[in-house]
Amino acid sequence: MKTIGILGGMSAASTQIYYRELCRLTAERLGGLHSPELLIRSVDFADIEALQAAAAWDSAGERLNGEAKALERGGADVLVLATNTMHKVAARMMDGVGIPLLHIADATASRIVAAGFRSPGLMATAFTMEQTFYTDRLAAAGLDVILPDADDRAETHRIIYEELCRQIVSDTSREAYVGIARRLVDRGADCLILGCTEVGMLLDQGNVSVPVFDTTLVHCEAAIALALS
Repeated sequence: MKTIGILGGMSAASTQIYYRELCRLTAERLGGLHSPELLIRSVDFADIEALQAAAAWDSAGERLNGEAKALERGGADVLVLATNTMHKVAARMMDGVGIPLLHIADATASRIVAAGFRSPGLMATAFTMEQTFYTDRLAAAGLDVILPDADDRAETHRIIYEELCRQIVSDTSREAYVGIARRLVDRGADCLILGCTEVGMLLDQGNVSVPVFDTTLVHCEAAIALALS
């Protein structure tokens, strides 16, 4: 099995899900006492969030570049960046890194296309929804992405940073997310991308009427498939 290097902590809540899911998937695939070969570098999200808020993306990319190189030196064979938003700096992060990055948007797009869908709704941070670093990769795969309206984008973003990243899960916010997802379906979304690694804390196939693609779970499944290839 190849060693998966996880660059996480953005947030810690979602990185815990990555570890749990990677362990579960490995046990399902290999049975017995098997668990994945992992290296995890978990950064302080408060530092990263401050760089995001200041639009200091070059500094953020430089920081993550150092962490990616550390994972490579530690013996990782492939890198997984356990966050959607910070894929904005993926190119800078991978500068001078000799192992591959399994890009979360590409893994998600591939799964959606293979399932025969074409018009995914996207719920994520404002950075991921409103900038093009992520949606362009979905469009390149032939997908016609549907975004929430401005008020729904703002509420989606607020709940991520004020609640989910702090591991706060409330029925009120779950109801708000269900409503946002329903409005995306009403506008023509044939599936839904949970495009922030924490959104799955509130939404899943049980409360969304169209097929759900949880990027965290999709990313983990692709990573295990690559590690076992």
